[in-house]
Amino acid sequence: MTIATLRQVLDPAKKNNYAVAGLVVLGWEDARCYAEVADELGLPVILQAGPGCRKNTPIPILGKMFRYLAEQSSSPVVCHIDHGYSLEECQMGIDNGFTSIMYDGSKLELNENIEKTATIVELGHKAGISVEGEIGFVGYNQGKESLKTNPNEAKKFADETRCDAMAISVGNTHLQLDKNTNVDIQDIVAVQNLTDTALVLHGGSGIDLLLRAKIARETNVCKFNIGTELRKTFGDSLRVSLKNNPETYDKIQLLDSTTNDIKKATKIVIENLSKV
Repeated sequence: MTIATLRQVLDPAKKNNYAVAGLVVLGWEDARCYAEVADELGLPVILQAGPGCRKNTPIPILGKMFRYLAEQSSSPVVCHIDHGYSLEECQMGIDNGFTSIMYDGSKLELNENIEKTATIVELGHKAGISVEGEIGFVGYNQGKESLKTNPNEAKKFADETRCDAMAISVGNTHLQLDKNTNVDIQDIVAVQNLTDTALVLHGGSGIDLLLRAKIARETNVCKFNIGTELRKTFGDSLRVSLKNNPETYDKIQLLDSTTNDIKKATKIVIENLSKV
């Protein structure tokens, strides 16, 4: 049983210049693939239940599911709520076995974001779990544009919230399929020159593999959130299976047909970030 907090996997990653994959879960099938690949590689993984996942499956069920997978693994598995937008939602994660909470107050004014994040951090730390916050706003492909993180505001945010990890906006974008996101390492360095807090990049799917590894090796970014590229792998694999097996209608058979492709893609993601 290797259930871990976010801090327990990010502290050694930051110290040794690698990063851990925060993999966006949508259901049992992909969560199992992610945990099994991490176990096979002997590397940590962060299973993330975002808003879409929580809309489809209740938090109490997800908490049990994530912890079950962690209990089967010999590698550290973090059970993480991603983009929690309210105190109630974050508290529900704390109460239902999650070992890490990401409170997203990035759309709020700075002082309100600090105040609400600090409240979640206090609750989380009392429960023995980690808390990630966000300063700056990471936008969405073909959606709301990003607002780059101000290094001085990041220092104030980190100092006053005492968060365990801090998501920043430095050109990264959610839901980006093309790996052409222009992330400037100097923007990351400007933040880490003012705070030693572990840094997180959301929207990692849009960042080229070589650049991800370079960022992990050269900066304090030690967590990349990856969702879109793995969802695309699932969709592409399922379409091929449906075309090749037009008589198959069983849901389990259809989902199982995508497992090998998802595992191959997951292995690339996890190994790429772990290279020192």
